[in-house]
Amino acid sequence: MLQQKVSLANRHTRGIVYASMLGLLLAFIATATHLPVAGAVTAGQDNRPRRSDLPSATRSAQNPVARPTATPATTRPSATPTPTPKPDPSDRIAPHLGEPPPAPVLKAKPSPTPEEDIDEGSILKINTDLVPLNVRVIDRNNRPINNLRQEDFRVFEDGVPQPIEFFSLEEVPISYGMAIDTSGSLRSQLLSVIDAGKTIINSNKSGDETFLVRFISSDKIETVQDFTANRDLLMDALDGLYVEGGQTAIIDAVYLTAEHVAEYKRGDDSDRRRRALIVITDGEDRNSFYKQDQLFAKLREQDVQIFVIGFVNELDKEGGLIRKSPRERAVNLITKLATETGGRAFFPQSLSELPEIANQIVRDLRTQYQIAYNPTNKTRDGSYRSIKVAVDQGSSSDRRIALTRSGRIAGRESGSRPTPPAVRMPAQKTGAVTRP
Repeated sequence: MLQQKVSLANRHTRGIVYASMLGLLLAFIATATHLPVAGAVTAGQDNRPRRSDLPSATRSAQNPVARPTATPATTRPSATPTPTPKPDPSDRIAPHLGEPPPAPVLKAKPSPTPEEDIDEGSILKINTDLVPLNVRVIDRNNRPINNLRQEDFRVFEDGVPQPIEFFSLEEVPISYGMAIDTSGSLRSQLLSVIDAGKTIINSNKSGDETFLVRFISSDKIETVQDFTANRDLLMDALDGLYVEGGQTAIIDAVYLTAEHVAEYKRGDDSDRRRRALIVITDGEDRNSFYKQDQLFAKLREQDVQIFVIGFVNELDKEGGLIRKSPRERAVNLITKLATETGGRAFFPQSLSELPEIANQIVRDLRTQYQIAYNPTNKTRDGSYRSIKVAVDQGSSSDRRIALTRSGRIAGRESGSRPTPPAVRMPAQKTGAVTRP
């Protein structure tokens, strides 16, 4: 019995020794790896109460026993993070024309000068007064005549002969817009109109750019596709057209789209670029903000040819002694738009004529003479100057007819332009073509 008690005491003693040795071994390992031993108090350790709400980096700075090689955990800032803005649904709306850029200044392309003639301090003078004209010459059957020379042309401004400084039949890039009436009155023609638009766009050549606008009332003049040379984008825009109700505002649509064409300039070429606007409508203006005299005064300041396809057959023909019929008013407006700008008006009797009309517009845009004259009247008083181009008839039996814009507005001297009256357009939807 005594022997058993001694054996148990020896086992107990050995257990204590083994535990002590294990504890020393663990302490040695912890010291070697810079790890604190659980439950042990290191000499010099700060025993002040700890704040649980301090960031881990602050607690480590206050605790010299903290592991020197461990990287403090990154903490979240106490401030509420700014939420990521959600995309604006209006971003998906077709781009709009936006605020008007500064009035364009016509810059004539300077003639090349030999390098040896240019000395330091020399003054180069460039004539910026040249008036550019796009002239289309046809016979009585409306067939183009493309074999004329500069000496075959004469230009008159207010009846006074003008010196021609530039002449060319060279084909230049075209920047043109297509404004399509999508009001209810064109419901039955819309698909054919879209096909005609595709015919015109498919004729685009390198350097040509087109933009597309749909219009109904003054608050629904929308850019479907801004200027681009990408045919796929233009075709998709045409396919996306749809009819919508509203009071047609043709004058407003032409005013804004012609202005956009006139002000558009590419940054990678000169300003020798033909500008045109193709309008497809029934011609009946019902509720425009601008008046006709304001529209044509604006067009005389621009060099934009307007081609109009007018579906006027469905308009009411009844009128009176004082009031013209809607059809007569529409025909007069469309004809004046074309003649004033040197363009052309078409009045199809059936939808089957649209493909040929589209081809004629393409032909007219491509077969034109470029003429620039130096006006003898240098006065810049903002007055209207009539323009006429005459062509020698030669020995041919077919009469030659020159077509160009009917006049221009002489620019005013810097600082002499009167302040235009303030106008306010009706409220516009997002994506609408607007001007203050």
